Amino acid sequence: MKKIFCIIIAAALFLIPSLFLTSCDGESSGKSVTLYVYNWGEYISDGSEDSLDVNAEFEAYCRDELGINVTVNYSTFSSNEDLYAKLSSGAVKYDVIVPSDYMVARMIDEGLVQKFSPAENIENYQYISEDFKNLYYDPENEYSVPYTYGTVGIIYNTSMVDEEDIGSWDLMWNEKYSGSILQFNNPRDAFGTAQFYHGLSVNSENEDEWREALDLLLEQKPLVQGYVMDEVFNKMKGGSAAVAPYYAGDFLTMYEDNEDLDFYYPEEGTNVFVDAMCIPTSCQNYDLAVEYINFMLDEEIAIANAEYICYASPNSLVYENEEYIDDMSEMHENVMGILYDFDPSNMEFFYNLPQDKLMLMNDLWEELKIESNIGTEIYVICGIIILALVALLVYNIVKKKRRQIYFDRYSK
Repeated sequence: MKKIFCIIIAAALFLIPSLFLTSCDGESSGKSVTLYVYNWGEYISDGSEDSLDVNAEFEAYCRDELGINVTVNYSTFSSNEDLYAKLSSGAVKYDVIVPSDYMVARMIDEGLVQKFSPAENIENYQYISEDFKNLYYDPENEYSVPYTYGTVGIIYNTSMVDEEDIGSWDLMWNEKYSGSILQFNNPRDAFGTAQFYHGLSVNSENEDEWREALDLLLEQKPLVQGYVMDEVFNKMKGGSAAVAPYYAGDFLTMYEDNEDLDFYYPEEGTNVFVDAMCIPTSCQNYDLAVEYINFMLDEEIAIANAEYICYASPNSLVYENEEYIDDMSEMHENVMGILYDFDPSNMEFFYNLPQDKLMLMNDLWEELKIESNIGTEIYVICGIIILALVALLVYNIVKKKRRQIYFDRYSK
């Protein structure tokens, strides 16, 4: 009996420490836990160019403050549609994602993200500006925390574009710059450029208006050098393209490497957006995901991100920080004006479209891309084939005539 009692005591002494080392969702400090984060490309301070490595800081915070060995598995996407396709397929699982407003709304509707009530569970949520709470895509502030916000404008190379041509979306359709114009490589933004240009709502449910936008993009197609997302950085910085619609924050990043670049908001209006941190329903590490989101709102971390990616921050710990304002102003003389001082009345959010209109948009996009990518090539190939067939036919006719002449000559 005493021997059995001693065995029980020993087992208890062995198990008790492991119970204290295990968090409420089963994460153990005795082993490594992987947190899967899916974000936009070039959208976090990553330690390059003497910046703070935010993910490494979070890993250190978890180890030193929470007693958990955490590895952040960080991967990137180039469009909301790519994010949606990956997540909705069920093939992969992420713990934190950063979709834009309309995609947040869509994912809420389709049950792809879960409630985590930031006001109750995210301590640093108190620093998010009231202007970015109760927005249309998450009216009760249950599913998301704003990460950054921004606007779309036109970036142009002042050494390649005449000053009298700027001010409107018309620059994107100006034949003078044929072969030097870039276009978004995602349907919502690309259609948005055409819709704003002709005064159409980017949230229209009128099929005729979507087809009108397609006609405009087809009209633009011969002028377009390429449909791009992250590739826009190298093309605009290197001067291989002259005009591109893109996000204001990314203009500042490009400007650092090419001071010939400039930026404006088209007079017809443009898109304003919020990118927000969400927790997918397939999340495997909920508590750690909440910690990560709260950590991203910490003053030092949020400023590091804002300075590195050059997007506007909804976090008062950032935009009220004098050192941040001074640092950003060294980048461009009008940086705070570009990021924070614009007329929202001339801007429109993308809303989550009804399913039939999403399908219509995607079908029209495929129609555009098929024509853009292979239309010309098909005509060229067909032309070559026809010429080859004609040449073969002519060759056979000549050959047949020569044989006939030979036969007639030597058969006599």
